Amino acid sequence: MKIGILQAGHLAEPIQDSVGGDYDHLYSQMLAPFGIETETWDVVDGVFPDSVDAAEGWLITGSKYGVYDGFDWIAQLEDFTRAAYAAKKPMVGICFGHQLIAQALGGRVEKFDGGWNVGQTSYDWNGTPVSLNAWHQDQVLTAPEGATVEGTSDNCAIAFLDYGHGAFSIQPHPEFEDSEIAQLIDVRRGVVPDNLLNAAEARLPAANDNAKLAEHIATRLKEARHG
Repeated sequence: MKIGILQAGHLAEPIQDSVGGDYDHLYSQMLAPFGIETETWDVVDGVFPDSVDAAEGWLITGSKYGVYDGFDWIAQLEDFTRAAYAAKKPMVGICFGHQLIAQALGGRVEKFDGGWNVGQTSYDWNGTPVSLNAWHQDQVLTAPEGATVEGTSDNCAIAFLDYGHGAFSIQPHPEFEDSEIAQLIDVRRGVVPDNLLNAAEARLPAANDNAKLAEHIATRLKEARHG
């Protein structure tokens, strides 16, 4: 199966140097064990697929931008998302991607007045506890009509969403391991409050459920393709 990665942002250069690539590299590594190939379009730089049929499904990455920032590429990405959803293409959104799909389909995204969520976070995923790394201040505050909330945390009420038609999105980052969080703590000092960064650092190292989420994402994509 070929999944198109819609790269909505770039990792900080020190992190790219460490992991050997950008967001798309991390997602390719995450999905490769499940027989999923990827191709990347840097939508943040204005590079888009010719049509929603350029891949069998789509994954929208994280980003430093807000979905409400008003850039032309964000509006174009929303249009593409709506077209992919209407075509019942399998689609996954992560962090910014989670927020973008929600906004494109009629939800509401804003800066959360409770502040940042950084580092390992516990989620209730349909009654199952999972631990995943978060890094965000924006949140989906109102889900689109017809979407089902499948996961929550103490500081994020709409953390996992199922939209039907093979579309699924999550707020945390299943592609981030401890090493990426440690580097984010370093590069984001001065942006994220020190007390939150220090608390996230104190939780390292910590076990996570990235593998469980990667398998779930791969399964959802494949099932939706045949669906």
